[in-house]
Amino acid sequence: MPDETIPEQRLVVVEHTIADLQRRLEVGPPPADWLDRVTGSISDEAAFLEALAYGRAFRAADYPTDMIDS
Repeated sequence: MPDETIPEQRLVVVEHTIADLQRRLEVGPPPADWLDRVTGSISDEAAFLEALAYGRAFRAADYPTDMIDS
């Protein structure tokens, strides 16, 4: 009788694993890369363009004045 218990326990584990895999597949594919979804989505906004200009000015402040292209 003990010899039958081990295969039954293994079968229960396999059934639970299959059920878990089926649940995961029902959820659907993983979401697309978030960066691909937002790239270019605000490029024409005035606040975005102002932030880019501010970032450029901030980075340029770290360089010696003779290295900055005017």
